[in-house]
Amino acid sequence: MPEFLRGAWTDPSPAAVFVRLVAALAFGAVVAFIYRATRPNGEAQPSFPITLVLLSILIAMVTQVIGDNVARAFSLVGALSIVRFRTVVRDTQDTAFVIFAVAVGMAVGAGHPMVAASGTVVVGAAAWIWSRRGAVAAGDDLYLLEVKVGVGQDADVVLRPTLETLVKSRRLMSLSTAKQGMAIEVRYQVALVRPEAAGELVRTLNRIEGVQGVSLQRIAALEE
Repeated sequence: MPEFLRGAWTDPSPAAVFVRLVAALAFGAVVAFIYRATRPNGEAQPSFPITLVLLSILIAMVTQVIGDNVARAFSLVGALSIVRFRTVVRDTQDTAFVIFAVAVGMAVGAGHPMVAASGTVVVGAAAWIWSRRGAVAAGDDLYLLEVKVGVGQDADVVLRPTLETLVKSRRLMSLSTAKQGMAIEVRYQVALVRPEAAGELVRTLNRIEGVQGVSLQRIAALEE
């Protein structure tokens, strides 16, 4: 086997392996805490924080198994490719936290705790800042807004003027195709500028060229 496929990785001692896994557990717990702290009430999935912690530990384990051995990396990729997960991540922000946990676990497993610590501080600060900007006031009614837009249209450009006028705050929940790929369905969580604006929002969006369907469903009122 070529030398570059073998790699020059020196297997860490059992004590070092244990310390790295414990560190991955600690960093994963911090990631899970940031997730819980920056998600609005009722949106955090109960099992998701535990998943983030376990994912950080598992990635740290995999990183130590691979080391600098390229052949071993390809073997693990092939072995893990048979795993299939059918649970869909509801929010695009949750996907970012999954990548966050993976990056932290990889950094710790590779023996770079400062990279994990620095990334945790920066990502945590960014998540906190943006969660404050997107926060809704107590007592506001929350709605799930679903809009179907033609494939040739830019959903953000088409919808933004109306949303900025009638919506106080909004969070993009998901993007998906609809009508056998002929339309794009955009889902937002929104708080309206005033309760009676619900009908006006639906009517205004329906009149926009390129919009093929609008649905507005009340979720809940944010408690005081």
